[in-house]
Amino acid sequence: MPRRRTSSSSSSSTAPSAGPAAPRNRTPQPVRVRRRSFGDFVKAFLAFAVLLVLVAGVPLALAVTVGWPLPDGAPGLDWLQREITVQTFLHILTVIVWLAWAQFTACVLVEVKAALSGVGVPGRVPGSGPSQLLARQLVAALLLVGATAASLTPGLSQLGQSLEGNQKPAVAAAQQTPGLFAQQQEQAASTASALAEQAGQAGQAAARADGGATAASGDTKYYRIQPPEGRHHDSLWEVAERHLGDGRRYKEIFELNKDRVQPDGSKLSEASLIRPGWIMEMPGDARGGELVEMPDEAPNVSEQVQQQISDYARTGGDHAQGGGGAQGGGDAHVSLPEQRPAPGPATPVTPATPAPGPATGGQHATPAAEESGRSFGLPEALLAAPLLAAGLLGALGRRRRQALWHSALGAVGGRRGMEPPTPTGDAQDVQDALLVGADPDGVRLLDRSLRGLAASLAAESRPLPVVYAAWMGGNGDLHLQLAQPAGKPPTPWQVGQDQTFWMLARADAERYEDAETAAPYPGLVSLGTMDDSRLLLNLEAVPGLVSLSGAEADRAAVFASVAAELATNGWSDRMTITLVGFGDDLTPLAPNRIRHLDGFEDLFETMSAETRQRRGALGAAGHDSVLTGRTGPAQHTRWAPHLVLLAAQPSDEDALRLAELAADAGRLGIGYLVGTGGTDLPGAAWEMEITGDGKLLAPLLGLELEAQLLPVAQQRAVVELFSDADPERGPGGPANTPPFLVDISEQGRPAVYARLVGSYEIIGLDAPDGERSAQLHEALALLLLHREGVHPRVLASALWPRGVTEDVRDALLERLRAWLGSDPDGTPRLGTDATGRLTLAKSVVSDLDVLRSLYYEATQGRGVDSRQVRGRLLTDALVLVRGPLLADRPEGRYRWLTHEIIDAQLPLLVADTGLALSEFHLERDRAEKAIEALSAALRTAPADERLWHELLRATHATDDADRLRALAADLIGRSGARGLPPRTEALLDELLPTWRDGVAAAG
Repeated sequence: MPRRRTSSSSSSSTAPSAGPAAPRNRTPQPVRVRRRSFGDFVKAFLAFAVLLVLVAGVPLALAVTVGWPLPDGAPGLDWLQREITVQTFLHILTVIVWLAWAQFTACVLVEVKAALSGVGVPGRVPGSGPSQLLARQLVAALLLVGATAASLTPGLSQLGQSLEGNQKPAVAAAQQTPGLFAQQQEQAASTASALAEQAGQAGQAAARADGGATAASGDTKYYRIQPPEGRHHDSLWEVAERHLGDGRRYKEIFELNKDRVQPDGSKLSEASLIRPGWIMEMPGDARGGELVEMPDEAPNVSEQVQQQISDYARTGGDHAQGGGGAQGGGDAHVSLPEQRPAPGPATPVTPATPAPGPATGGQHATPAAEESGRSFGLPEALLAAPLLAAGLLGALGRRRRQALWHSALGAVGGRRGMEPPTPTGDAQDVQDALLVGADPDGVRLLDRSLRGLAASLAAESRPLPVVYAAWMGGNGDLHLQLAQPAGKPPTPWQVGQDQTFWMLARADAERYEDAETAAPYPGLVSLGTMDDSRLLLNLEAVPGLVSLSGAEADRAAVFASVAAELATNGWSDRMTITLVGFGDDLTPLAPNRIRHLDGFEDLFETMSAETRQRRGALGAAGHDSVLTGRTGPAQHTRWAPHLVLLAAQPSDEDALRLAELAADAGRLGIGYLVGTGGTDLPGAAWEMEITGDGKLLAPLLGLELEAQLLPVAQQRAVVELFSDADPERGPGGPANTPPFLVDISEQGRPAVYARLVGSYEIIGLDAPDGERSAQLHEALALLLLHREGVHPRVLASALWPRGVTEDVRDALLERLRAWLGSDPDGTPRLGTDATGRLTLAKSVVSDLDVLRSLYYEATQGRGVDSRQVRGRLLTDALVLVRGPLLADRPEGRYRWLTHEIIDAQLPLLVADTGLALSEFHLERDRAEKAIEALSAALRTAPADERLWHELLRATHATDDADRLRALAADLIGRSGARGLPPRTEALLDELLPTWRDGVAAAG
């Protein structure tokens, strides 16, 4: 987890400026310290005086002037016969005043507790009315100058704390202490934090000096990078984690070995680019049971390794502390493969999502490429946003499948069974960036972890805790930051750095199964990264507004990223996202979630009504917040979050109205993110600033993030991808033409023919030797399914989901080129187009290409004018279908197929072919031939309702009633508990009116 940062800017104060009066919220609103004015101090003093008089003065005056107003003993019958005097009236009035004082004091205590705990609307004291309103106003005025936004929101003030340490930083501790001296506490805490940081640096320097002294006495250690084991590669992070106790100390190893000549003649220039066999000098405190000590344990390593270490030690120069190395009798350490411990759990890192340190697995191409300024033409913002990319990619795939299904049912004419439009230009680059940058495993683990937590708490009859944020560590661990302690977390969750953090290790998260429960925290959204951890803010749980300041273009990139991830993320069920002031329409990303409003008046009208409705619904259901409604049998649509993103800056009057509207938003599941040109926004519980260099700052919370952005050009390209895949959009141009047509005559015989529909076979090439054969086959299959071209980084991401170095990727491409060879004219069969994408020559063909071409020729080419040609082409096409795509693919490979829609395209294409051939035969009254064609198509597309309908009609044409009844019974049995679709029932009523009698008899 990232450590909380202290900044000089956070400890300095600026002159207070006059501002608009604070809104009369139903609960005390967090107000920035620097907004305090002289008037605020006067109000606070008067409020303190009034509270002192009412709470302490009234009972004191009553005790002195009146005394005990009640009878000294138990009342009797004679008590009712006594004369009523003026003293009796005074005693009755005194009792009433005492009761009023007690009620007012209770109101003050309730309001103070609510203001300091940040729980939203405080509890109502029975019969209080104006008394509680007066107490609320007095408490708010008193706390106006004594509390910051962070101090009124415990838990948020810790948002930037480290998850490693168990002690709270001084700044966080000060911010958790509300009072009149909050500013002095913050300044003192900042000073203490700075001193602690200096002490820590001095300690590290002393440790390094100690290490240097030890090394000087002959204690230098070395480590030899190990060869890969399966798909796992060694990395400096893991070396530091095993031998130094902290993976983040990989930088020390890198600095000791940077630019030194390795045994193979190369040099270490990037921390993520290391090779097996390299020697690494280690810091003096390196330890580990797998290390081998030289020369004492020299017999345990080969003479060659000993010589390599000795030679490497002489290259140390200024890097080698002590310079002795193996020659000096030091502790040269070598890790042996058989002694290597199992690698710890790690987050799958794609080539597009590098951590600041070396990627888990060590073999990672992207960091080096990015740090050297080479982006390979892909949008870096999406490459660095794995959760956003995964959400967009999944939603785009669902949209394209929906378009195919609509096409199959005739909703969109002329596109049946064909591919979606091939993106070009910026849209193509964005699609490649999504393929490279997406981390679907991370999304899946996050979703299962959160739902598993909700299910465990529900099983224990415990409510969901309020979660302000989540941190996803570089090692895959998940840390939830709670608003307040919530007891011991359910197994396998553990308490983190303190009682307000719950932690789940990646290894435990991977054991979670899908849970049948509502998404507990759908409002989590990525803001950026700090060190090697990603911060997700629970936007619906923040008690008040979240403000974002900065330049308009920079704010727009943050707002677009937040909106796109909320609309498509994989850890939510339902959600409403209201956008105000957005220049571009984002509705195509999620038409069921996103809505645009024209301005603030529409927003206030809409949100005021929804706030009242939610508050009433919670009260009627007996819930204190939407979190209670998301567990157990009370799950309901009304508990889904409603998140409002206001990119346009509100006026002062609108800002005050907005602050009052958001006063109770935290418990209602409504979140507000508001853009502002300055830094003053009334009611802002959390204030952020986006800088021109992509930093997201929250000085009061100690956060400095690498912001997650979606710039306007990429935003428009993403919207273009979704708009082109809209199922309601009509075809444009010759959409029925396949992306790649082949010559199906004898003269067009290909040089290389790959059979993908069924088992994978390649004709025309010798089988490659060695362990790279499976990767070569997989790479060729990916290229064959994308005749428009494949970006090298997309290919690398598909073959190595955990990342790979650039040299390994290039070596595979060279093997692939050599394997495919060249055409007779000398043209390589694996080429590169003008955009740098890999393309195959027309002489390399798959059976899927032939199948598409045959169907196209039969229905739109030569077969249109010749019935005989159409029948032959359709028959040839159906013969090519031998089963599902890549039926015998090895387990663990071809995972990139989950991002493809070929699994929906191929059944539709086969069904279209079978239907066309059936129609061809029925025209000549060849019902048996039609049944044969439909049965062949059903083996690949068994769920296509159109095939079953035509099969019923063809069977009915045979005039064999028993055969038709048997087919109907088979179809009913396949439908299961869901029953037959309405159109199928209607067709059976027409063809076999007695079919329901058979169902009743069977029942």
